[in-house]
Amino acid sequence: MVEALVAYYGWEQLAIRIPVRCFTFDPSIKSSLKFLRKTPWAREKIEQLYIDTFPNGVEEKL
Repeated sequence: MVEALVAYYGWEQLAIRIPVRCFTFDPSIKSSLKFLRKTPWAREKIEQLYIDTFPNGVEEKL
């Protein structure tokens, strides 16, 4: 999910949409997943952004 959003938006735009440190300072998939596993509210925001961005699945947009 995070990989698809990064591929679509890039780290900079993702950080604008969801301003969390793991997206703004030295972003990586690994650090983002670690943060999202521990932070339910951030995980919910990512899930909602994914659904809004790819309503028919990631293959449709990429």
